[in-house]
Amino acid sequence: MRVAVVGSGPAGFYAAGALLSSDPPAEVDLIERLPTPWGLVRLGVAPDHPKLKSVSRAFERIADQPGFRFLGNVEVGRDLRHDDLVRLYDAVIYAVGAQTDRRLGIPGEDLPGSWAATEFVAWYNGHPDYQQLEFDLSAERAVVIGNGNVALDIARMLALTHEELAPTDATDASIAAIESSPIREIVVVGRRGPAQAAFTTPELHEMGDLAGADVVVDSSDLENAEPQGTNAERNLAVLQEFAAREPEGKPRRVVFRFFHSPVAILGEERVEGIELVRNELDENDRAVPTDEHETLPCGLVFRSVGYHGVGLPDVTFDQKSGTIPNKGGRVEPGVYVAGWIKRGPTGVIGTNKKDATETVELLLEDAAAGRLPPKPEATAAGVDSLLAERGVRVVEYAGWSAIDEVERVAGEKSGRPRVKLCSWDELLAAAEREASRS
Repeated sequence: MRVAVVGSGPAGFYAAGALLSSDPPAEVDLIERLPTPWGLVRLGVAPDHPKLKSVSRAFERIADQPGFRFLGNVEVGRDLRHDDLVRLYDAVIYAVGAQTDRRLGIPGEDLPGSWAATEFVAWYNGHPDYQQLEFDLSAERAVVIGNGNVALDIARMLALTHEELAPTDATDASIAAIESSPIREIVVVGRRGPAQAAFTTPELHEMGDLAGADVVVDSSDLENAEPQGTNAERNLAVLQEFAAREPEGKPRRVVFRFFHSPVAILGEERVEGIELVRNELDENDRAVPTDEHETLPCGLVFRSVGYHGVGLPDVTFDQKSGTIPNKGGRVEPGVYVAGWIKRGPTGVIGTNKKDATETVELLLEDAAAGRLPPKPEATAAGVDSLLAERGVRVVEYAGWSAIDEVERVAGEKSGRPRVKLCSWDELLAAAEREASRS
């Protein structure tokens, strides 16, 4: 059985791993729009979190298995259509993640200086689609809207010193911009209270270890907090410890503001401030606005209120949830989903393993029940000839390995895990040098 897995982030790799180890094992083509695999592990995990990136070793082991192929620089909807995949494979699993951001829906959201978290994260991580963006960080105060780990990542990145940034794989441009920024205060705004924040405790705890930034929490925000669950209890303990600290006079400070929502982003030509409303929680822990408003001067706003899925041509899509409608991962016999495009942008990297396994079990169940009739045209040669006919510059796994080696060698020279190639031209040139050698 030949299966196309579209998307090479954690969900895609875990799905490929489950298929390759099935009995009998399937053949898997992992199809990826970028020349590089790993999805948000490469382009979303904060550069100062190298341990989280080490999950890529498990993906490398999956890629080493017989029957695995990586087809990078192949975009579904442009180079291959949905009907091509259905015709050329016995089954298709879409694991394309959630590629855009949720909107706040407030005035001023699109002013210069107001950025989606997805854009900033992709920029400092070297995503080739985002390197043309110019992040002007010349403000004294930045506001981060959101109470999840991505909001913490952004706040922490803005607060890092040269010594903390230098050994990371953040892009040189982002390191230079953050180091030279006059930012003195980073305000992290959450619409609900500390007990409802979505931070994971290790990420929150880390904020207290910043070399160049004090952490400020108003103890009155912690009064009467009723945590539901262990993570909330641990978060509250960390926040109480932060609230009890005396500021050390570090050059920057990170301020947590709970029970506030943005009403408008203010400014004429660019961001000059943000209007916040004070919230109270109702009996269901929902944020209800009060009459209390305040304006906070700032020059930067980062909107981190969640990722959102993007539809694919000719594939059913639910715009509201940002997912492809499915039952347990099955869209219909022969078409499946895994990861964020299946369930929405929730969970951590490891959540995708159980999620992908559930999807693959349904696929194998359909195959065993005869719901996936064999397709004589489902061959590797058939896929390759169609891509060649359409002039697609496919980056195979050897091409990615060449990119990986170039980046790692450059990193070794400067004591970093890697120095990323950040443009499409550089990535494709490195991959094609390998193709020409082989």
